[in-house]
This record gives sequence, C-alpha cells and structure tokens, in this order.
Amino acid sequence: METVFDATPKTKFFKFALKNAQLIIAFVLFFVAIFTKFDQTIDLGFYITAYLLVSRGVITSAFKSVFKGRMLDENFLMAIASIVAFAIGEYAEGVAVMLFYAVGQLTEEYAINRSKRSISKLLDLRPDFANIKSIDGIKKVDPSKVSIGDIIVVKPGERIPLDGTVISGDTLIDSAMLTGESLPVVAGIDSDVYSGTINMNAVIEVRVVKLFADSAVSKILSMVQKANENKAVTEKFITKFAKVYTPLVVVGAVLLAIVPPLIFGQSFDTWIYRGAIFLVVSCPCALVISVPLGYFGGIGGAAKKGILVKGGQYLEVLKKAKTIVFDKTGTLTKGNFTVNDIEVLGEYNKEEILKISAHIEHYSNHPIAKAIVKAYGHSIEEVVSDVEEVAGKGIKAVYEEKNVMIGNDALMTDHNIAVPLNNTVGTTLYLSVNSKLVGIVHINDEIKEHTIEGLKQLKDLGIEKFVMLTGDRKHIADSIGQKLGIDEIYSELLPADKLDVLESLLSDDEKVVFVGDGINDAPVLTRADVGIAMGNLGSDVAIESSDIVLMTDEITAVADGIKVSRYTSLIIWQNIILALGIKVIIMILGALGFASLWMAIFGDVGVAFLAILNSGRAIYSK
Repeated sequence: METVFDATPKTKFFKFALKNAQLIIAFVLFFVAIFTKFDQTIDLGFYITAYLLVSRGVITSAFKSVFKGRMLDENFLMAIASIVAFAIGEYAEGVAVMLFYAVGQLTEEYAINRSKRSISKLLDLRPDFANIKSIDGIKKVDPSKVSIGDIIVVKPGERIPLDGTVISGDTLIDSAMLTGESLPVVAGIDSDVYSGTINMNAVIEVRVVKLFADSAVSKILSMVQKANENKAVTEKFITKFAKVYTPLVVVGAVLLAIVPPLIFGQSFDTWIYRGAIFLVVSCPCALVISVPLGYFGGIGGAAKKGILVKGGQYLEVLKKAKTIVFDKTGTLTKGNFTVNDIEVLGEYNKEEILKISAHIEHYSNHPIAKAIVKAYGHSIEEVVSDVEEVAGKGIKAVYEEKNVMIGNDALMTDHNIAVPLNNTVGTTLYLSVNSKLVGIVHINDEIKEHTIEGLKQLKDLGIEKFVMLTGDRKHIADSIGQKLGIDEIYSELLPADKLDVLESLLSDDEKVVFVGDGINDAPVLTRADVGIAMGNLGSDVAIESSDIVLMTDEITAVADGIKVSRYTSLIIWQNIILALGIKVIIMILGALGFASLWMAIFGDVGVAFLAILNSGRAIYSK
C-alpha cells in the first residue's frame, strides 16, 4: 500500500492499467465497434470479445449465487439483462451494461478504500520503534517488545511509543492527532503521556505503565477498525429492503416482458427490452454501498474532531437524543480537587490530620483521594493495614494500630459518629480515630471552562433536558447544578443508585445519552442508549464500556458529535431519496417506452457513482 502512495503519477497509471488491462481492452473494442464502419460480422466479433473480457467475473459470480440460493443479487441481474440485450440484437447496449457496471464496481472500490485510507491516515499513530534505556545504553526496539516498568527515551520530534509517566525532563506534547486539541500540552515529571502523541521540544524519559497491546493508541486503532462492523438501523434497513425490493422488481420485469404482448398482441422484442431496462435499473447497488459508506465517512469525520465512535448505530441514535445525563465530577467539573481547609476537632493538629488522611487515601484511586495525597506532599510510610473501601462513602483502615475512618457523613452515621452541620460548598470528608471525630477536610472542585458553552450549544441543538447524577451532598450538587442550568439534579447517589435513576429516564420514545468519566460509571455508560466517555484517553474502562469516546474532556465535543451524527444522517437520506427517486422515474419511463437501456445504465451505475461521491462528504463534516 505504501508504494502506491509514494509512486509517481506515471507509475500509478501503469499499475492501474496493468491491473485493469481487460477492462481497458474491452472499452477499446467497444468504441471501435461503435465508431468505425466495419463489416457487421467484425463488429459483432468486437462486441462479443469485449463482452467476454469484461463479463467473465460477473457471470461466474451469478452462477455461483444461483447454486448458493442467492439468485437475485446484482451479478445475476446484470448477467441476465446483458444476455437479453444480445438476444434481441442490442449488442452495444449489452456490452455497455457490463462495461459500466464494471466501472461502477471500480468506483465503489476506490471510494471505500479512500474512506479507509482517510481514517487510517487520520489514525496513523502507531509508533515504529521505542528507545529503551538499559545498563548497556539506549537500544532501538519494537514497541511490542517493551515491558511494564521499562524506561524509554523520547527525543524531540519522535512519537511517544507507549503509555507511561514522565520521570525526567520537561517538554510540550502535540496530541492533536489523538485528541483534536490544537495547542500543545505541557508535560513534566509525574505527567502521564500516551502512545501516539508527539514529543515536541526536549528529551524526556518515560516509565512504561502499559504494554503496547494495551496502550491508548492500540485500543483506539482497534476500536476504529471494528467500528464499521456495527451496522446502524438505517444500514440494516437498507440491507433488508434490498432483499425484498430486488425480487419484486425482477417479477415486475418478467411480467412487463410477457403480459403486454400476450394481451395486446405486440412484439415480444419490444417488451423484453423494457423488461431488461427494469432489471438493470433495479440493482440496489447505490443504496447498499452508499449508506454504509456514509456512516463510515461519518465515523471518520468524527474521529477528525477527536470523537471516536464504535459503530454507525451510535451516530444514528445520537442524532435523536433529547435528554443528556451527566456525571458531575470530571465531566461537568474539573475533577482537579484541592484541599481548601482543614478543621481541627480533637487532639490532632492540621498537619497530623492531613498526614493520617493521606496515608489512608493513598489506597484509593478516587480523584479526591489523590488530591489529599498531593496536598500532603511527603512519602507514604508503611503504617496502614486492613484497608476497606466502602462504596460511595469512604475508607476504613488501621493506622498505627488505631481504627481510622475517612469519608462522608453517611460513613460516620453508619458508625454512630455525630458530625456537625455543614453548609460549605465543596466536598467534605470527616476523619475519625477510634470512633471519635478528630477533623474535617474541605475540598473544592471547579466547573470546567468549556462546560457552560458546551451546554449552551447542546440547548441550541434542541436538547430538551439536562440531568446530573452525583454522589456529592445535596447542597453541593444543587449549587453546581443551578449555576449550569441543569433541569434535574440527583445527589448522594451510590454507583447502583445512578443506574436506577438512568433506568427511570429510559423509554422507547426518547433516546437518552449518558456522559461520564468512564472510570466508576461503567454500568451507566453501558446501559444508556449511547454512553459517552470523556477525557479518559488512558482508561480501559472508558474504551470498553462506552459507545463513544471523546479524546478531550470538553462538553463542546458532545455537541460536535451530535452535529456530525445529523450531518451524516442528512447525507445518507439524500442518497436514499436520490437513488430510489431516479430508479422509480426510469422504471416508469421504461415501462412506457420512453427510456433506453443506456438510461437504465445511468440509473444504476450513474446514480451509484453520485451517491458514493455524496457519501464521501461525510468525512469532511464541519
């Protein structure tokens, strides 16, 4: 494939000519027979030779289809129509049917390959090598040979080969091809970096955290390659429609060829010719090819914007969405929590409360836990045991032989520990030691910069209802929800509660989209009509559980996804109306004697060509 792209125009032409030599020779013989005045026998020889050259594959496929029980496919229709044309003396039109059908197939193949190349080029992120650091120096190896924990060196201009954490150096990372972000991202020590992004201006050392097969770029490539396997509702409908439509038209063609001559005593040749027109124009190629190609283009167009869609059916559902349900933390808000204040309620001072809290929270991956550990800023000692995470409430553990709990007021209430009334905006964690409340840690989160703009864009697109689900306390959730104009706010939810709320919102008449961070919302992402995971490039759960993955963490990307889905749907329905409309018109004209086999060829190959060109617009959706 690479040699095709690197070849000169002259080389490309010779390769094309060699591959399609029989088709070119057939065209030459066809035009010689039409435009020169040889003996009728010689012209017939040219026509027959041209026909055999171009039709061999089609006729072979037609016979195979008959034996496999798929008699009424497009190969059978073209074979019968061309043979009928020869039988009634319309040699030029018989050859033309096959010639232009072959051109149509060539065009379809080119269009499909072009769409695939567009997505492959868009996601041409697979790194070729990794510079692995060892005691013997730096060695260039295949990324698949690198193990977790290995140190790799990435030089300026090189693509980062594997997911990892920066342990040395400061640089800028270009993630435009992966996330759609135009501005480079600053990466320093302890920053997470992902395979497929480009190191821009300084040497960095990265500790590998995932094997190449599990890296972000490998999962993304795999997902996009499989995306076209998931057929949309419209695509499935067209496939089923073609199976019913084609036999009906064939029956109509046979009746058209036989019934009028028997009733009116007219020539069979005239009506057989009109039946052949029916056969040619009935071929549903334009529909069967252009609809899936439209969805494939839509998936590619979305990927250009950093929106990875797992299948055409999710674009189909997304365009109908009227209700969008949001997780709060990491979705509407930054999720970059900071310790804002610490209240002292017992014998421990603020530093001691923070130290105990950090040592316990060190065993959790929750963003709030990470904020506390970061605020502590010192190494974590091995003084904690018997750690137990209570879902949606907090953590229990033994710290220096003391029973310690840190979590929300529900955790304290479960253990009969009274907590003071709290009306502060933000997240509040209570710390108890040996069943005695000793401190309160206040943590703040902020609304993302693009959240308000993104919600406004969604309203402008006709989204009727916003719903927010969160495990936060009611007054915190209400405060953020009111600022954002959320219609329904559900707070103090455990993970199972979120699923119950979503179930209550689902209905046959209304499609519900859930947008979450993909880490602790896997059940809800899976259950929604469309689950969208945002900003979790490195999260396995996000990619596995969701139907759409946003490579940025901006709500505006959800609006972009809906725009792409509607644009793709518009193009597909244009194709359906164009193809069926022209075919029906030519069928009517053919039955009345006002259409020729040439017009029928346009109704098949020409319309398919126009529909394919139109489908190609989907990848460039704006």
